[in-house]
Amino acid sequence: MIAVARLAIVVGIAGLLPFLAAILGLFTMPAQSMLIISYFYLYSAGILAFMAGIYWPLAMQLENRCYPISPLVTMLLSQVFFITAGIGLLLPIAAQIVVYTVAYMALYVVDARWMKDYWPDWYLQLRLVLTAVVLVCQVAAGVWFFTVQG
Repeated sequence: MIAVARLAIVVGIAGLLPFLAAILGLFTMPAQSMLIISYFYLYSAGILAFMAGIYWPLAMQLENRCYPISPLVTMLLSQVFFITAGIGLLLPIAAQIVVYTVAYMALYVVDARWMKDYWPDWYLQLRLVLTAVVLVCQVAAGVWFFTVQG
């Protein structure tokens, strides 16, 4: 049987592949670039919503506790990130660049600052690496957009 940590690492790294492939595609397949950037942000929204979903089961486990964060706040945070993911898709690409970059940074800050007592150490280390790669991809997409489309 595979350990949860190993499985999370494999799945987390596999989840980076579409981000990385999209960035590579933006710079190597200019004829398809607008389609690629659209898929990039669709995937960004999906992963952001998925990551926000982890707060729901955590909130249910916290039902009778309020330290360091209450179940209500945990569920509200989940909804804020989920709604941000969805609304972000309705915005022009220039705004999506900002929204998803800020949202991924904020999601990590919430995990590392307010939720750290609930996660194993390996998880926060994994999240830091995954978030750093995603943020580099978000910035690269922004550089591409403002250089080529700007």
